[in-house]
This record gives sequence, C-alpha cells and structure tokens, in this order.
Amino acid sequence: MRTEPDVAPPNRVEQPEAGNTVRLRHPGRSVVALLCLAGISWFIWVLATNENIIWKDVLYYLTFPKILDGVVVTIQLSILATIMGLAIGVSLAVMKLSANPVAVWISNLYIWFFRGTPVLVQLIFWFNLAFLFPQLVLKIPFTNIGYAWDTNVVMTGFTAAMLGLGLNLGAYAAETVRAGIQAVDPGQAEAAASIGMTPFKRMWVVACRRPPASSSRLSATSSSLCSRPPRWSTSWRATT
Repeated sequence: MRTEPDVAPPNRVEQPEAGNTVRLRHPGRSVVALLCLAGISWFIWVLATNENIIWKDVLYYLTFPKILDGVVVTIQLSILATIMGLAIGVSLAVMKLSANPVAVWISNLYIWFFRGTPVLVQLIFWFNLAFLFPQLVLKIPFTNIGYAWDTNVVMTGFTAAMLGLGLNLGAYAAETVRAGIQAVDPGQAEAAASIGMTPFKRMWVVACRRPPASSSRLSATSSSLCSRPPRWSTSWRATT
C-alpha cells in the first residue's frame, strides 16, 4: 500500500481584523482645514456686514435685462465657438500627424499664425472685413451664375466674434488633440486594428473619446474682448 509522505502545511499569515486597524492621525490637516473655513467665514461676514455694499442694488444690476441678454449671448458664443474650434482642431491635428508634407505645412502655418496673433486683432479684422471685401460672392468660376451678399449684413458682431474665437481656439485645440493622439499607447491602436476597426473608427474610439485635457480661454475672451468690436456681450451691455 502506497502512502503519501507527510507534508507540512504552509505557514499562514494571520490577517489583522478590521477592528484592530488604527488610522494615522493627521492633526495638521485638521488645523489647515479649520483655518481655511475661518478665513472664508470671516470674508463672507465682512462682505455681508459692509455698509458700503448695497445688496439691493447689487441684485438689481445682476438681474438687469441687458445684463441677462449679454449672459445669453456669451453662452451662445461659447458653445458655437467651442464646437467650431474643436472641429478645426481635430482636423489640424490629423493633418499635422499625416505623412503629407503639404498638409503638415498648412497645419503648422495655421497654428503659428492664429496662436501668434492677438485675439483682439483677429476680432477687429473679422468685424471690419467689409473694408477689404465689400461683398461676399459665391459663384461658379468663369460664369455669372452665383450670388453676392453685403459683407456688413453678413458679418454682424455675433458672427465676427464667433469666427474670431472659433478660429483662435482651433489653433490651441489642434496641439491638445495632437498631444492626446500621440499619448495613446501603441498597443491600444494595434488592439483596435486587430478587431477590424477602420482608421477613422480607431481615431474616434481610442483617441478622441477621452476627457478633454485643455481649458480654453474662451470664457475670458468672449466676455472681455468681444465687448469691443461686436458690442454684444455682457461687458458692453453693463456699460450702457
């Protein structure tokens, strides 16, 4: 009869029970948190009890119709210019990463020009486009078939602001999207290709469906710079 040799059981390390664990104390965190809360409370109290601030008037101006109209226009500008800028940025990023030297050159030129030109200059240019082109003409080449628009009618303050902010944001978004695409691990792209994804689908699923890493200057420029040429946003309406 065959007998198995006696094997000593492996040593088991007893795990400590949850009730026996002791959390590390961090008194410094509590002190800093209390100091921050005390400072915020003091600041709120000073504002609330300041005799130089008439809160009734503050509420009146915050809910003034012109101010609210400016807020609505600013939100509209932000949404439309962001959509336009992201579309341009993705296109420029793909062009910059392509093997076509002409596409790379055009992308680099666009990014260099719009990032190096002040946003205010761009807004003034678009708002005064009629000085260069009194009419915007769209027609079939070498024929008289087409249509013409008055530039001053087409290029309103809102349109000029949307173009200026959208084109400028596209230059910054291009570098962000390019960095995001290049940061994708090659194994992810290879895995996507192995399951039959097309290049466009790989770009969309692997690279573009990531949390945005950029914070545009759109909110600041749309509220401060756009108040000068177009005169439509919150800042201009607050002064009228």
